[in-house]
Amino acid sequence: MAKKTINDFAQMVAKGEKIVYLTAYDYLTAKMQEKAGVDMILVGDSLGMVSLGYDTTFPVTMDDMVRHCQAVRRGAPNTFIVGDMPYMSYQSSDEQAVANAGRMVKEAGVDAIKLEGAGPMIASRINAIQQAGILVMGHIGLTPQFMGQIGGYKAQGRSCSSALKLVKQAKIVEEAGAFSILVEGVPPVVGKAITERAGIPVLGIGGGSYTHGQLLIYADMVGFYDNFTPKFVKKYANVGEIMVNAFKQYADEVRQGQFPVDAEHSYKMPEESVKEFLAALEEE
Repeated sequence: MAKKTINDFAQMVAKGEKIVYLTAYDYLTAKMQEKAGVDMILVGDSLGMVSLGYDTTFPVTMDDMVRHCQAVRRGAPNTFIVGDMPYMSYQSSDEQAVANAGRMVKEAGVDAIKLEGAGPMIASRINAIQQAGILVMGHIGLTPQFMGQIGGYKAQGRSCSSALKLVKQAKIVEEAGAFSILVEGVPPVVGKAITERAGIPVLGIGGGSYTHGQLLIYADMVGFYDNFTPKFVKKYANVGEIMVNAFKQYADEVRQGQFPVDAEHSYKMPEESVKEFLAALEEE
């Protein structure tokens, strides 16, 4: 399978083909997603909660992101990978933003980076990064790194004024040079308005069915992360329950002496070697 490029995504949009987008944070998950044929993988800073056990994305560092992006790249060498820029990795200056985006490409091998927000400062960061030759995906709507300003993990664009603001933000992000926009946690009518007015691919996560493609956090859609489940998630499996049951069965069998069964789960030794070994033990 050949890795898709921004030209492929543009052609998909032109043909009305939906872009399939999932998060991954480790080698094995990325490997399975590439086998499944996803178009694009996001190594999100959501790894802070899903993989590292934090309550928010704020503690995630650049080193965390680089390490996890490297693992995902090894698992999915032929898939377009987007690396998330963690909190305070790009806010301070254009120079900081370019340097850290460069780390994601140079050290982790991602194809693009993603950053949140759409104000003048963010527009400047997007422009600086893309001028350095790095593809940038914007992210508007429910932006976890701005949750203090938006009132927590809440849907956005639910009033006329806030919906209009999001449409304007999408245009700002596009004009700054982003190759794509992720729209999170907005009503379908807002996702539709943004998508219809965009000249670049628009991906949605909780943004309705009208966007050019869909993203889900993989651990949500397979029932692996059970701390909470957003309204927009559809569960396609319950991997968490399967794993817990497997761990319980293993624990029971070990405690009851049912595992391992030597005839099935152990390495064999030639009978002559067994006799020789036992005789040698007697002489010790």
